[in-house]
Amino acid sequence: MTMSPTLAKWLPVVLLSLSNIFMTFAWYGHLRFKSASLILVIVISWGIAFFEYCLAVPANRIGSDYWTAAELKTMQEVITLVVFAGFAVTYLKEPLGWNHAIGFALIAIGASFVFRG
Repeated sequence: MTMSPTLAKWLPVVLLSLSNIFMTFAWYGHLRFKSASLILVIVISWGIAFFEYCLAVPANRIGSDYWTAAELKTMQEVITLVVFAGFAVTYLKEPLGWNHAIGFALIAIGASFVFRG
């Protein structure tokens, strides 16, 4: 599949962002339904994770034409933190404090070193 370099560069960011929304729901969405049986939660989570894979795998395949595997993984982790922070506050109604902000910022600073040439 050939595509423009700009699309190959930024489409993975979009796909990884969307995949992270699915995976965050798969991993943490059930926390609002603690009365549901664990086996039911696992099956539903696997179903949600399928859609995450349908986005993440192409994101990495397409992205590998522009980004290294280490850069794609680092991008994934930073996106995960951003998605999770929004999810925790809006869906789980859990506040994030200054300690979370500092921790996430330090992770982002560490991630920036991966992208230095």
